[in-house]
Amino acid sequence: MNHPEAEIREIVNRETRAWDTQDADLLVSCFHPAMVWPWPPTAQSHDPMTWVMVWGRFNAARWRRGWQELFDTHTLVHNRRDIKKIVVSAEGDGAFAVVDIDTLWRHTQTGVEQNWQGRTCKIYTQVGTQWKMIAQTGVLQY
Repeated sequence: MNHPEAEIREIVNRETRAWDTQDADLLVSCFHPAMVWPWPPTAQSHDPMTWVMVWGRFNAARWRRGWQELFDTHTLVHNRRDIKKIVVSAEGDGAFAVVDIDTLWRHTQTGVEQNWQGRTCKIYTQVGTQWKMIAQTGVLQY
């Protein structure tokens, strides 16, 4: 594995650690300032005509609050993530990682479960000497 691939693996693993430890600051550290994150309403919603925009363009304070609210109101039952593929551009300044996830949350008051299960494509760009996620497809089942 060359150096950029190892760096992409590290940022995917850092994001996983952030979910596992419910560390909103660590999670926010993964994102590029220009990131926008559309989300499919279900794992079968392959047609982007049905997708929604939950929080708009990345705003560290707003996204941190949103993730912290999830962490404060839900218990993480499990968070399984498996990197299937990493591709780095020939120029070494762009990359994507295909990651299969199975993340299960349970609301602490109601017991209602929220399961993020399927495949994501996490897209990264190099900013100076760091990699940042600039886009991600929501969790889809193929």
